[in-house]
Amino acid sequence: MAPKASEISTPIRERQRAYKPVLPMRYRPGPATIACVSFLCLLIGLLFLAFEIRTIFSDQLKQEYSGLVLEGIERAESARNLVRVWQPQADNSVARSGQAEQAEQAQPSDDYRRARINLIDRLASLAALVNASPSAAPRIPQSALSPNVSLDDTDALLAVESVYWRTQRKNDSADARTRIARVASTLIVLSACVFGALITALGMYAKRTRQLAGESLKFEHAALHDAMTGLPNRRKLFATLAETAARSSGSPTPQKIAVIYIDLDGFKQVNDSLGHRVGDEFLIAVSKRFRKTVRLVDVVARFGGDEFVVLVREFSTNAELEAIAQRLIDCVLQTDEQMGVGFVRASIGIASFPHPVRDYHQLVAAADETMYQVKRNGKNGYAFATRVS
Repeated sequence: MAPKASEISTPIRERQRAYKPVLPMRYRPGPATIACVSFLCLLIGLLFLAFEIRTIFSDQLKQEYSGLVLEGIERAESARNLVRVWQPQADNSVARSGQAEQAEQAQPSDDYRRARINLIDRLASLAALVNASPSAAPRIPQSALSPNVSLDDTDALLAVESVYWRTQRKNDSADARTRIARVASTLIVLSACVFGALITALGMYAKRTRQLAGESLKFEHAALHDAMTGLPNRRKLFATLAETAARSSGSPTPQKIAVIYIDLDGFKQVNDSLGHRVGDEFLIAVSKRFRKTVRLVDVVARFGGDEFVVLVREFSTNAELEAIAQRLIDCVLQTDEQMGVGFVRASIGIASFPHPVRDYHQLVAAADETMYQVKRNGKNGYAFATRVS
């Protein structure tokens, strides 16, 4: 017999409900990762800047080289113009005849020859610059340096060289300006990256400092408070007592302080008969009632086990202490009734400073001793210390 569809689909639906997709964990970079990435970006940026600055210097050298070549071209053009000035007179001297006339025209012919020699020298200097250039510039052939080369060929050569080197200098200048703009942009980006990394590092440092401060406060709180009830422990009680006594002694009108020592009668039987879990619940419940029944300025501490201490930081008469002690006894009774235990009560000893206890270091011991007197006298009550130390 084939199984029903509902019998098949139910386990599948249960497996589908039980299936929970595993979400990928979000990666949060730490300070070391951010520092490494920032350092890598800074290194790449510095290498890029070094390359760009080197290229800028190279472009500047190219511009200077182009300027030297153009200056040589201008000098060659000046020499060529001077040859053109003396060339008509030289042509006329050749056309004339007679020794007398040739003697008269000797001076212009010498000027023409000197102009040609100067032109050849200028072209030779220009050829040395152009032919030594590493760029693909149009070379000056050796034939252009011949004394018999025509001025038209020289004009054409100088025109080609002038156009090329002016264009070259213009292009090099544009490249230098572009690279300078890149360097400026890179510096801005690097500054922003460094500033951002610095702000990020400072933020992480501040966050880490806050976390450490929070953890330190947690550790301090754990060291000074009872883990189960949350009340101050013995160490915190004595520190607060010393602080309160010092402030009271240094005041122009010293205030009276008191210690109320509380011991839970019959609490051991709770642990023995009902278990430690019920005993812990009882301690937590009575601790909350103690805290609510005293003033905010007073301190309720768990001294150890089923013993509690209330530090009354300021009071006027013993009647105030009696009222506090009676409320504390009522707290124990109410907790006992609420939890249905039926046999837990409280014995309380009270000691005050500066009278009758003159040394505040003895306050807790005096209150403890008085509490035991109450226990010996029938329990479930309170008494004042009379011992003067």
